[in-house]
Amino acid sequence: MKAYLFSLLKPQTLSKATKLLPHQHHQCRGIIAKVRLKWVKNRTLDHIIDTETDLKAASLLKDAIKRSPTGFLTAKSFADWQKLLGLTVPVLRFMRRYPTLFHEFPHARYANLPCFKLTDTALLLDSQEQNIHQTHESDTVERLSRVLMMMKTKSLPLQSLYPLKWDLGLPDGFEKVLVPKYPDCFRLVKASDGVTRLKVIHCPDEFAVSALQRNKEGGDVGDEYRQFKRGQTVLAFPMSFPRGYGAQKKVRAWMEEFQKLPYISPYEDSRQIDPNSDLMEKRVVGVLHELLSLTIHKKTKRNYVRIIREELNLPHKFTRIFTRYPGIFYLSLKCKTTTVALREGYQRGKLVNPHPLAHLREKFYHVMRTGLIYRNKGVNMLSQQDMLLDNVETESGQDDYEEEEVGTGDECDEDEESDLDSEEYDEY
Repeated sequence: MKAYLFSLLKPQTLSKATKLLPHQHHQCRGIIAKVRLKWVKNRTLDHIIDTETDLKAASLLKDAIKRSPTGFLTAKSFADWQKLLGLTVPVLRFMRRYPTLFHEFPHARYANLPCFKLTDTALLLDSQEQNIHQTHESDTVERLSRVLMMMKTKSLPLQSLYPLKWDLGLPDGFEKVLVPKYPDCFRLVKASDGVTRLKVIHCPDEFAVSALQRNKEGGDVGDEYRQFKRGQTVLAFPMSFPRGYGAQKKVRAWMEEFQKLPYISPYEDSRQIDPNSDLMEKRVVGVLHELLSLTIHKKTKRNYVRIIREELNLPHKFTRIFTRYPGIFYLSLKCKTTTVALREGYQRGKLVNPHPLAHLREKFYHVMRTGLIYRNKGVNMLSQQDMLLDNVETESGQDDYEEEEVGTGDECDEDEESDLDSEEYDEY
């Protein structure tokens, strides 16, 4: 496997246009050094990404069966969904792995055509999921608003939001069940090219405060945030380097220069910042940090970011940011795709401050694993009482340490776009 190396950005000062910004008194305080690091494999995060790929696919299939007017899906209807679901095996084989979720039966007219409906356990889990969506609806509205507020046009095509639906914790059919309930906040508009876009209309000012800023507001770092608001200091990104990297002098010097650069909120207009400046690089890090912070599992696919790249005002070669700042991001190549995760979102293989939806998905995965291990017997091994418990032990976070190994030293071109990521983005 080729290794991801950090690329060198040419040191430049801020353009004159940047002086129109509130940060006009700030200049780049040093040259961001050239540091060449090897890509490091994190087995714990890779394991989480691997298991949650199947979890997401099963969840999307559950929603598709629910939407079906017949209450079931035939094998023919999902025969070409493998790439769409991010699976490495045919969908039929995948659904047969989990009899605790999907009950197989023959078609009424075509005996050789397998059909699948949801089990009682799957229906119970779905009911709990809907309760979470209702109970935490205001949180969902805020999260969706923040995502749209980061866009240049304060809007996104629905087709660009659908791939992010699961990562952002949006309810199935959110554009029909959620958006109409908040006409003062959202509006579906028809763009000049005929594409339907979701636009944010009005949101409270506190929505335009990034996760980094919110985290610095309270606790022992409250003074740091107050000094930042007075322009007396800058906000630093939390960093957790792969083993051995943080102690390197070149890395420490590089990160110190980076942290000294002014922090620009991802909700600020950045179109007048010099795109080749160090300041813009830090702004891009801030945007990607905020986007990942808004996801339920603090991760998403690189391709999902790519389809909204222009709306976020990100450079064409934004992938270099993930590999250039391994203390902030982790880039995984599991499941024949590229996934980026926020390191600070995990601690010892567990999510930090998990959303209630993440807890529910742990139960969902527990049901999946029971079906995979015990097959048809697993249906009888799951009690309804177990499914009503708030916490169910799963294997998704079984590793309580992060074991890392240094990859090869081969140079990797971060602009190499693999065909493995060429997914379609229709809603399931």
